[in-house]
Amino acid sequence: MKRISVILFLGLILYCCNKNKENRISNLVQTNGDRYYGGVFRMNEPEYIRTLYPPSITDAYSYSIANQIYEGLLKFDQEYLTLENALAESYSVDSTGTIYTFKLKKGIYFQDADCFPNGKGREVTTADIQYCFTALCKSRANNHGFEIFRGTLKGADEFYNASKDGKEPSFKVEGIKILDDYTIQFQLLNKSSLFLYSLARPFAYIYPKEAFEKYGMEMRIKPVGTGPFYLATVDEDNVIILKKNQNYHNSDSLGNKLPFLDAIEIKFLKERKAEFMEFKKGNFDMVYRLPTEQIIDILEDGQKKTLKGEYTKYQMQREPEMSTHFLMFNHEHELFKNKNVRKAISFALERTKILEYVLDGEGYKAGVNGITPPTFHGYDINKIKGYDINLDSAKYYLKKAGYPEGKGFPKITLYLNSDGDRNVRVAEEVQKELKDNLNIEIELTVLPFAQHLESAMNGKSPYFRIGWMADFPNPQNFLHLFYGKNVPKTKAESSFPNLSRYNSAKFDGFYEKAMASQNLEETIDNFVKAEQTLMEDAGVIVLWYDEGYRLLQPHVQNFPSNPMQYRDLSDVYFKPATNKEGQK
Repeated sequence: MKRISVILFLGLILYCCNKNKENRISNLVQTNGDRYYGGVFRMNEPEYIRTLYPPSITDAYSYSIANQIYEGLLKFDQEYLTLENALAESYSVDSTGTIYTFKLKKGIYFQDADCFPNGKGREVTTADIQYCFTALCKSRANNHGFEIFRGTLKGADEFYNASKDGKEPSFKVEGIKILDDYTIQFQLLNKSSLFLYSLARPFAYIYPKEAFEKYGMEMRIKPVGTGPFYLATVDEDNVIILKKNQNYHNSDSLGNKLPFLDAIEIKFLKERKAEFMEFKKGNFDMVYRLPTEQIIDILEDGQKKTLKGEYTKYQMQREPEMSTHFLMFNHEHELFKNKNVRKAISFALERTKILEYVLDGEGYKAGVNGITPPTFHGYDINKIKGYDINLDSAKYYLKKAGYPEGKGFPKITLYLNSDGDRNVRVAEEVQKELKDNLNIEIELTVLPFAQHLESAMNGKSPYFRIGWMADFPNPQNFLHLFYGKNVPKTKAESSFPNLSRYNSAKFDGFYEKAMASQNLEETIDNFVKAEQTLMEDAGVIVLWYDEGYRLLQPHVQNFPSNPMQYRDLSDVYFKPATNKEGQK
């Protein structure tokens, strides 16, 4: 009797699981254009978020979630990455190119939250824009977004300096002026081709004053925005659930009120293998990045552009990304102050081998040029000479540094996060090549991403792995990582975005010329010169330029695909299965 009960119980579990999967794509409501409301989109991120507080967002994992919750004045088109209005209804620029006037859309409300009276979100006005942008100009440990206004927005630098040591300035930021509840004006010091891009970045997301006053830095898990979804559930390191914002203001081109999905569930499985198995079971609707060791089984040989076997039922998105993976030196560390050490290590690594054999081709190109990936229109990275394997040069520079044959070279630690073990596999190859080629021994320390980034920012990691994904489509997104004026004056201060604390007057000179130029050709020329300077200094070890692989379940429609991996899921919807085989 007990055995029969067990069988019945197991049968009930299987029935409920299958029923749950069916309900996800069957209980849908059709609307205009054969689109459907309903469903819970389930996905995974291999690392937990650091924070959802806009001035502090520096990692791709937090960005991907924050982008569903918040909006800025502008946003990026999901196909072409061109700028379009979000909270803004329109904007204009005066004849000097330095004064920008924005008109806000009326009737946009913050999401309901307990920071408001009766928990009801209020309308967004220009006072909110002023509040958030003023916060970006304050000198405080949790503000990494000042870089978008430094040296650009009139009065921003003065306000920042006056707010040091926790002081509250007695004046306002001169370059921010409210004209009325729906009109706001920004004055720049000089023309800037990047200012509008800045307003679409996560640093410039808009949140209410009431939220920060009530939650403070708890906004890392208590965000309040105007986006299509709000944060409903947080189970740290396990799951985050976003639910549909019923008051969201936007509609699609067919007049359908967005979003289509009822909710988004994000889990945080660390291992890519486990994530992929859950996807195959139908428990995830999307998997981003494939388990490296299974790529051969999943994709056709050669160019790996098509799926094979049992995987043909899925949808695949594949594209080169605005993303580079690299190793950084802390340039204030005694060992890595020595350029010859940096050059020796740079020449000792076989990047093509890492790409083709360790990653099994899951990347776009070996990193033998500069830090900027080859995905920016009009920016030719082939003009930049980086590093490839050259053992004679590697040994020459190691000897020149004072460590012939590796003798006396101190043991160092390479710090990294796992990214589902991909980074570990690469780091193990780096470890092997440095031992085989230079007789240098390194240890590996794997940290959770948040801890890893914190350690790098605070100068505690002399040698560390980082990947960078652009959050706006311009090479400056990568070059500002090495701008010397982003390095704090003391070692005790956190350094962001210049984690390496690289400081070169020559690099800065070219970078500043590029930023000040109003001629695109001249801007690109100076960016190239700055990047070549960085390479000549062996300021960073570029490993590879990334390529994104994504699999989607057959029922997923309108999932965005672009080289920046910019995801707005408001337009994503499920389509019911039309046959038994297609049901999950």
